[in-house]
Amino acid sequence: MEVKTLYDANLNNLLSARFAYESLASAFGKHVEAWQTTVVDRLHRSQWSGATADQVNADLQAFTGKLKAADEELILVGAALAEAHRSIALAQSRLITVMDDAKAAGITVAPDGGMTWENDPKAGNFAGPGAANKAAALQLRLRDALSEADHADQEITRRLRHFVDNATSGTGLNSATAEADRKASQGRTDIPDGKAGPEQVKAWWNGLTPGEQEQLIQNHPEQIGNRDGIPAVDRDQANRITIEREHDRLQNELDHLGPEPEAMKQLGPKAEIESPAHVKWKEKKAELEDRLAGINSLQSRLGDTVTPEHPKAYLLGFDTENKGHAIIAINNPDTSDNVVTYVPGTGARVGDNLHSDIERSDAMVGAAWRAGQTKTTSSITWVGYDAPQSIFPQAANDSYADGARDKLHNFETGLRVTHEGAPSHNIVVGHSYGSTTVGYALRDRGLPVDDVIFVGSPGVGVDSAKDLGVDPKHVYAGRGDSDAIEWALPENPADLVTDGASQWGTKIMNGFADLVPYSGFHGEADNHLAFGRDPANGRFGGREIPTDPGTEHSDYWQGQSLRAMGEIIAGK
Repeated sequence: MEVKTLYDANLNNLLSARFAYESLASAFGKHVEAWQTTVVDRLHRSQWSGATADQVNADLQAFTGKLKAADEELILVGAALAEAHRSIALAQSRLITVMDDAKAAGITVAPDGGMTWENDPKAGNFAGPGAANKAAALQLRLRDALSEADHADQEITRRLRHFVDNATSGTGLNSATAEADRKASQGRTDIPDGKAGPEQVKAWWNGLTPGEQEQLIQNHPEQIGNRDGIPAVDRDQANRITIEREHDRLQNELDHLGPEPEAMKQLGPKAEIESPAHVKWKEKKAELEDRLAGINSLQSRLGDTVTPEHPKAYLLGFDTENKGHAIIAINNPDTSDNVVTYVPGTGARVGDNLHSDIERSDAMVGAAWRAGQTKTTSSITWVGYDAPQSIFPQAANDSYADGARDKLHNFETGLRVTHEGAPSHNIVVGHSYGSTTVGYALRDRGLPVDDVIFVGSPGVGVDSAKDLGVDPKHVYAGRGDSDAIEWALPENPADLVTDGASQWGTKIMNGFADLVPYSGFHGEADNHLAFGRDPANGRFGGREIPTDPGTEHSDYWQGQSLRAMGEIIAGK
């Protein structure tokens, strides 16, 4: 649909058609009622009996059934026209807002959607130095409005054609057909249960009009925003509602936490301990502040000005259960050529460390652009699972990876299902325990990805790349020469902070101890870590990515390793 077509659409005509059809359906319904009371019921009370009476009564009942079925179909046609008016009006309203915002920014929108503006600072209508960035953001909104209108047009046309076919063939006079149509209409906005996969969810979502979708987003944002199979733009809209509500709820809880209790409790004349009330209050305050810091990081990135160097962000998942979950994409994965999912490890949560994971996604988008400037890349930070929050004992346990397998599988499947146009080049990156999570999902469920990257891995659940279900030529791994993950040994994955820490100089970085000196891993040793053979070991069978000298556990998003990841993501 073109800009001019939607902008000039006369919704009054559509509204008039809706009202006319609803009036027709109402009048027809009254005739059906009159037929029932003045003919059928009267004959039934006449006490006429015999074979002829039985036949006549049966014929009348059958005819009455046809009338009632037709009445039901007419009502549903009116409802379809009402939905057409609501959905086209919604798309038109969004288009008009885009046009108004463009005008205010000094940007002209052509009938075909093209945008122009005055670049000369000396001109009276100079659009300003940020016009190109504003135009890029407006272009996305314009595309969404036109797409909504197209979708509404196609879906309403499909529904009306169904009723036309029913009327033409006579099936619309069948009570079973009318009842099936009624149930389908009433159940259309019922959200599929948890057993429905991304493909089923996408088919259901596509069968809704933009008006129905908007209603679900507004009324059930927490369910729509976290459902694999629903497009990124719609998930983002729903999750922005949820995150705003959760921010307000948590801030209110923090504001009403109450005064700080007395810190110390006297045990005797010369002994005191921290009071249990103070411990509880302090822990709750720290938890709320940490959660709010993570939400603030998300909202800050979501609200950033869109520039070529700083693309639009989309919130594809959010909740505050347990330590919180968040899925944030840089660029729209449904329209990007390359889609990379980054799975962080120990400590990943909706907390004050979330900003660093988002920055890594931004870095990968930039690296991919530098490697292949003709294609677009979306990079997703996937904190969609309950990650371990401590090195020991939690990160020594594979239950966190086990618990994430289905979630990661469904998410990656959903990315394939909702992608528009030709299939994208999909990559998954696992860092630290996140690599274990990725490895377990690949091993046990399979992931629809083209390339796999492991960095700083304590093992991925298999001893050979060929056991991951991906061509080993497309399995990459890197480990820095100063990455302390080597100390995550199968005998005691916590050695790096227990016996190891007593023997070596230690500083804690991002949840892992940075131990020096470092023994290295590029020799002939067939080293096995906490969760299997080191994927960066030559015997694993994958391909090694380079790292800079001195690369520690959190240093992979810079230098040679970032450049290599960018080339892999870009398909180079």
